[in-house]
Amino acid sequence: MSDAIEVQGLGQRFGEVVALDGLDLSVPAGTVFGLLGPNGAGKTTLVRILATLLAPGAGRAAVLGYDVVREPLAVRRRIGLAGQFAAVDEELTGRENVEMIARLYRLPIADARRRAADILERFELVEAADRRVSTYSGGMRRRLDLAAGLLGRPPVVLLDEPTTGLDPRSRQDLWRIVDELRREGTTVLLTTQYLDEADRLAQRIAVVDRGRIAAQGTAAELKAAVGTMILSVRLADRAVAHDASEALGGLGAADKPHVDAADGEIRLAVDDPGASAEAVRRLDARQFQIASVELHQPTLDDVFLTLTGQAPATQATEPTLEQEAA
Repeated sequence: MSDAIEVQGLGQRFGEVVALDGLDLSVPAGTVFGLLGPNGAGKTTLVRILATLLAPGAGRAAVLGYDVVREPLAVRRRIGLAGQFAAVDEELTGRENVEMIARLYRLPIADARRRAADILERFELVEAADRRVSTYSGGMRRRLDLAAGLLGRPPVVLLDEPTTGLDPRSRQDLWRIVDELRREGTTVLLTTQYLDEADRLAQRIAVVDRGRIAAQGTAAELKAAVGTMILSVRLADRAVAHDASEALGGLGAADKPHVDAADGEIRLAVDDPGASAEAVRRLDARQFQIASVELHQPTLDDVFLTLTGQAPATQATEPTLEQEAA
C-alpha cells in the first residue's frame, strides 16, 4: 500500500516552544490514521504544515507525492480540512454556505446546487438546510463545516480534533462520517485527544509527545507493547501515593509506576497476574492502607501513560488552526 502522506524530520518552533522536533510519519493511502496526544504535543502544527498554512522550520512533508513547500497549490487541490471549530458563515443558511464553497470550486451554478444538495443529504442536514447557521447546534455546524470541506471530493482529509466539545450523539455522527470516508478510499489524518476515538476509528495510531512520535502501530500492537495487564492500586490516603509508589518499584515494565496524586492511584504495566498479590504484600508491609486493587487489559490511556509518563493533558500550547486564520 502506498503512502498518501510522508513526513521526514519535520521541525517547527514558536518562540521558546518546540512544537515539532524532527517528526517522521507515513500515512498509508485509504486508511484512517490517528495522531494521539495532548494539547501542545504538535498535532495542530503538523496539520497546518500539511495544509500549506505554515512553512516547516526544518524537514519536508508531501501529500500524494506533492511537496507542501514547493507545490502548495497541488496539495490544496487534493485535501479537505476541518479544524476544532466550524468555519462557516452564521449569517447564511446551511445551503448557502455549501453552495458558496461549490462556486469557489468554479462549478457551474446548476452543478453547485446539485453537489450541495447531495452533500447536505449525506450529512443529514436537509431539514435544516434553509435555516441560518446561527440556529444550528455545535454538532450540526461541525457537520456542515466538514461537508463544505468535502465538496471538492478530496482524496486526503485532515481532521484536527473534529469532535472537541461535542455531545456524545454528535461525536457518533462524525465517527459514522469518518468511517464512510475510509470505506470510499479516502485517506483521513485524524488528530485527537480522545483515546476511545483513536481506538474506534484508526487503523494505525501514532502517539505524539513533545513534537516527536513516541510510538506507532495498530491499537492492539500499542496495547501489547506496554505489557499484558495494567495493575491499578488506589490508596485510602491520597497524600501518601508517591511514598507508596516507591514500594512498587521494579514490579512492572517501567522503572517507576505512574502516580495520580489527585486520585491516590498508582498504575503500572505488568506481565505476571501474581503482581497484584505482590503489590498488596509490599504495601501492607509498609502499612499503606489500600482502597482497591484492579488488574485489567491495557487501554490506549495506559499506552500513553507508559510511553510518556503522563496522562493526556494540557502542555505548552501551539496555535490552533482557527488562531492561525485569525
